[in-house]
Amino acid sequence: MNNTLTATLFIGIDVSSKSNYVYGMDFFGNKLLSFQTSNNNPGAEVIGHEILQCLKKNSLTHLNIAMESTSFYSWHIANFLSCHEELLWFKPKVYCLNPKVIANYKKTFIDIDKTDPKDAMVISDFARVGKITTEPWKGSQYIALQRLTRCRLHIMENITREKSYILSNIFLKFSELAVLDKSDRPFLNKFGAASSAVLTEFMSTEEIANTDINQLVNFLIDKSKNRFKDPMATAKILKRAARDSYRLDKSLYNPLNAAIAASFNCIKALEKEVRTLDKAIERAVKVLQTHEFECLCSIYGIGPVFAAGITAEIGDITKFNNQASLAKYSGLTWRKKQSGNFTAEDTYLTKTGNKYLRYYILEAAGSILRFNKEYNDYYHKKYNEALIHKHKRALALTGRKLIRLIFALLSKSQLYTMNNNADKAINS
Repeated sequence: MNNTLTATLFIGIDVSSKSNYVYGMDFFGNKLLSFQTSNNNPGAEVIGHEILQCLKKNSLTHLNIAMESTSFYSWHIANFLSCHEELLWFKPKVYCLNPKVIANYKKTFIDIDKTDPKDAMVISDFARVGKITTEPWKGSQYIALQRLTRCRLHIMENITREKSYILSNIFLKFSELAVLDKSDRPFLNKFGAASSAVLTEFMSTEEIANTDINQLVNFLIDKSKNRFKDPMATAKILKRAARDSYRLDKSLYNPLNAAIAASFNCIKALEKEVRTLDKAIERAVKVLQTHEFECLCSIYGIGPVFAAGITAEIGDITKFNNQASLAKYSGLTWRKKQSGNFTAEDTYLTKTGNKYLRYYILEAAGSILRFNKEYNDYYHKKYNEALIHKHKRALALTGRKLIRLIFALLSKSQLYTMNNNADKAINS
């Protein structure tokens, strides 16, 4: 029997916003600790003290601490215990675990109650039986960068949500503009300055339809800062769409315009915050100065923001055994669907991994397509092969290919060149 394991204290902590319940056992499952304390710094001090006394009392030399990754509530206690000066003598390993994994493990206990002490006991036992496959907590090295890159994603999601919301109001006011085919649209960006001006400064579609064509052309030139190739053609499309659109009761004019203007203002403000965050991210990675960041930036199409997002979420590449484990961590793997001799080809992404990493991988994959012929050809090949959700599936597969490249570069600590075939070398 492994002497290290028999000399290890296994701690499970059930974390909540206001309190932490702590349960400790030895390798043989004997209960050694069980108490509750507040989730703040004095409470953390109590946990550290009690664990230290337990280790000394039972002549244990090693320490494993496990807790569920409960949003940001587990961050402080994980960081506190991993850096506790007196506990460092006992080689502490602190793990933040996926709640789904713990929930599935709990099902192995028959008719167990749902209480904080029981949950802490289950987490402790999960650590004891050697079920943990994730890497220990690495401290706050990447946390500062994570706060910025995750905040950026949060704001981007808000922008997407606001854009989805405004479309219903645009359809009510200007029905034809909302449903025109891509080739017939007057604006490449329906949320841009020119589109916003048309939708907010004209009270109704009747007003657009009745505006003199030359006045409308001058309006478009002014609002777009003369970026239209053919403003006259755009003006004609607008007037035709306005004539073909449904007419609204005049009582709806002001409410709709106010709602549309509010949404445009929100989108504009959020996009400004994204630009501010992008600058902050670039400053943060310069301070961090990680070789991982430099490796990622060497890939044409991956700029500082995407590289920072990927770096912050991956952290130390050595915690992944291979590119497949990195793909699983990002949620870019596909569920198998098999029965007898039949194997389904149209399967779904697992999406059970790190959603932040998955977002930045897919954004980077989409960007690379414009610079790398190999990846562009691969995307279009998968696009043509897909039966449904062509773009989403092709982009996800391209992201999966990018993961192979990223793992190869980071694990070998090398920069990317068009001819180094780093993503292929990983499989050789």
